[in-house]
Amino acid sequence: MSDQEWTAVTFEHCNHIKGPFYHGTKSVLVPGKELVPGFGSNYQDGRVLNHIYFTTLVDTAAWGAELATALAGGEDRGHIYVVEPLGPFEDDPNVTNKRFAGNPTGSYRTREPLRVVSEVEDWEGHSPDVIKGMLDGLAQLREQGLDVIED
Repeated sequence: MSDQEWTAVTFEHCNHIKGPFYHGTKSVLVPGKELVPGFGSNYQDGRVLNHIYFTTLVDTAAWGAELATALAGGEDRGHIYVVEPLGPFEDDPNVTNKRFAGNPTGSYRTREPLRVVSEVEDWEGHSPDVIKGMLDGLAQLREQGLDVIED
């Protein structure tokens, strides 16, 4: 994708992005639950987030579910939910235009609630070795002081 083909998704310009939308987490949720900002980060102890993060890709949500669960010391793989944004959203600046042009991970964030619609039961996770590699990479970034979350 060239820079000319990609248009930033902003709070004012997001209605063209269509779901389904997914949220990966360590938490067990029920349909109808509304996820809101103001809770602790799964990736940085003591950090309260101003946004709720979600994606248009099951694979990206799988990373969220698996990493949040692993960092919390959980034994399962986490959960992926179909969610509905209840307000405007924007590109997740933590991944957009970082390693690749645009937003290839389909990652977004909102200050408004996300409503849980249903759980995705049948999703393929990553191998333990791949997850360990991601966790090792996060640990290395943390040691270097580079595990910044732009929130």
